[in-house]
Amino acid sequence: MRTARTWAVALTGVDGHLVEIEADVSNQTPGFKIVGLPDKALGEAAQRVHNAVTNAALELTRRRLTVNLSPASLPKHGSGFDLGIAISAVATGGVLDAASIARTVHIGELGLDGRVRPVPGVLPAVFAASRAGFERVIVPHANEAEARLVPGMQVRAATTLAEVAMWHGADVPVADVEPVIAEASVAAAPEMLDLADVVGQEEAVEALIAAAAGGHHMLMSGPPGVGKTMLARRLPGILPALTEDEALEVAAVRSLSGAVVNVLDDVPPIEAPHHSASVAALVGGGSRVVRPGAIVRAHRGILFLDEAAEFSRVALDALRQPLESGSIEIDRAGFRARFPARFQLVLATNPCPCGNYGVRGAECICPPIAIRRYSARLSGPLRDRIDIDLQVARVAASRATSAERAAMTSADAAAQVAAARERARKRWAGTPWTLNAEVAGAWLRQGDRRLPRDVRAPLDRALERGQLTLRGYDRVLRLAWTMADLAGVEMPGADELGRALFLKRGLIA
Repeated sequence: MRTARTWAVALTGVDGHLVEIEADVSNQTPGFKIVGLPDKALGEAAQRVHNAVTNAALELTRRRLTVNLSPASLPKHGSGFDLGIAISAVATGGVLDAASIARTVHIGELGLDGRVRPVPGVLPAVFAASRAGFERVIVPHANEAEARLVPGMQVRAATTLAEVAMWHGADVPVADVEPVIAEASVAAAPEMLDLADVVGQEEAVEALIAAAAGGHHMLMSGPPGVGKTMLARRLPGILPALTEDEALEVAAVRSLSGAVVNVLDDVPPIEAPHHSASVAALVGGGSRVVRPGAIVRAHRGILFLDEAAEFSRVALDALRQPLESGSIEIDRAGFRARFPARFQLVLATNPCPCGNYGVRGAECICPPIAIRRYSARLSGPLRDRIDIDLQVARVAASRATSAERAAMTSADAAAQVAAARERARKRWAGTPWTLNAEVAGAWLRQGDRRLPRDVRAPLDRALERGQLTLRGYDRVLRLAWTMADLAGVEMPGADELGRALFLKRGLIA
């Protein structure tokens, strides 16, 4: 046999593309050449494959061996092609079943000793293979649990190259060696945070429940120590568990980030990057291999930016497009990577650098220009994409020293949120949306969902006076529907709309 073919997967973002690996032997000058737009790590695969094949008691041809990765126009990154390259190269000698390798997708890096090492992105890669019609995939032993999360795929976990060759019909001894184990990151146990710990701040707690019920973005502004961070950290505890499809999406992102994925986690993720984070750290980036940023890792969960005004304005404005589209596309020379980024944004900020501007009984020492510059970090277009803009005040001394706790617990709030989301789900059945925050504004301004003229009159006046943009108008409508779901009414009335208008702009209807 002079030519052999098998398959691997190239990832660009969460999108996987099947790559045909062709190995051909010719009578030219002996050598081993990989073509098809490989990166540096993939170009070095020739030496890894050569040593791994030798140490697995297999043989490579001594003639000219050319491996082509097709389509050639698609950039290929990383070492996950090693196993497929080695199998196709060995198959040119006629020792492997050509039909078997042609219907199998191979994913994995090779060590010089012939062992198969884990690689990131196995879950989205196996998903891509399944969508392309393949039924069998061979992955590293350390990635077996992750690959088995894809339903309907026959997964084989490989410890060594010799073992894979034996599965494809080679008569080769398979040594009993220890598999390469992925280094599991040690994650801290999640804190059990309860809303019952919050003293006072009933209005802020109600706003937090509304944000959770409708999936609304939220900004909390107030002096230091009023509980903004405390409230935001308790938001995950009142959100419903992820569905199986959502948990798979989250697991795919974790896999791309290099995390070990053994089981599906139905807890919504929360990302809280430091205010020194760059644009690339927030949205993702990289020169050759694009890695997910914080907004991607927060997909189907919460992105919490504490001290939001301390972030660079460029970094904050980079959030505007993902907030609208629910995804992020990163362009690099020769390719484009797309990541999902449907997250719930929660911002917390002080009113000024010292934190005392506008606070009763406190003295602000910031010059006016510093206050303006500080507040300008949150640009108008970004604020316009925030559904809830809440001013959080200090708790009175009598309340702070009281032994009484807020009557609302996280369990109570979670029950309210679940009931409100169920009402929204039934209402939007048959549409692309499940949350009020995702619904297109045109659906709320027209047809059966349009509010009566007398109910929406305060909202229309705010739009005419320039207090709201049309985007803000739609966001108030979405929030009003959430208030109706929490109140258990079929359609927002004057009370629900007035509350939504107050939470958006602090306006009294």
